[in-house]
Amino acid sequence: QVQLVESGGGLAQPGGSLRLSCAASGSILRINDMGWYRQAPEKQRELVASFIRDGSRKYADSVKGRFTISRDNVKRTVYLQMNDLKPEDTAVYYCNAAIVRPWGDERGYWGQGTQVTVSS
Repeated sequence: QVQLVESGGGLAQPGGSLRLSCAASGSILRINDMGWYRQAPEKQRELVASFIRDGSRKYADSVKGRFTISRDNVKRTVYLQMNDLKPEDTAVYYCNAAIVRPWGDERGYWGQGTQVTVSS
């Protein structure tokens, strides 16, 4: 069993900051990709930022220069530092990971989601 547990969402004012965390636990041999998606009301889920399996980072154009993804491999945790938040960043943020389990198969997993609201 694999779990992704997110924390750190909440309410921020425009121009403010929030930091999200996502910790993976369970039967994990290797984490190939791990990052963040978001879904605003009546919109499709979109990639925000992610570590790709080659070690590189990928960002949505809308968050470049404002959001930073980082990770702690020992803790199997990724972080999303969100600065200069805008009302259009309001969404439910989901952690996503492509995980190889001990018996060799890779599966995708989602966290439960954490609400981020940017409003004055």
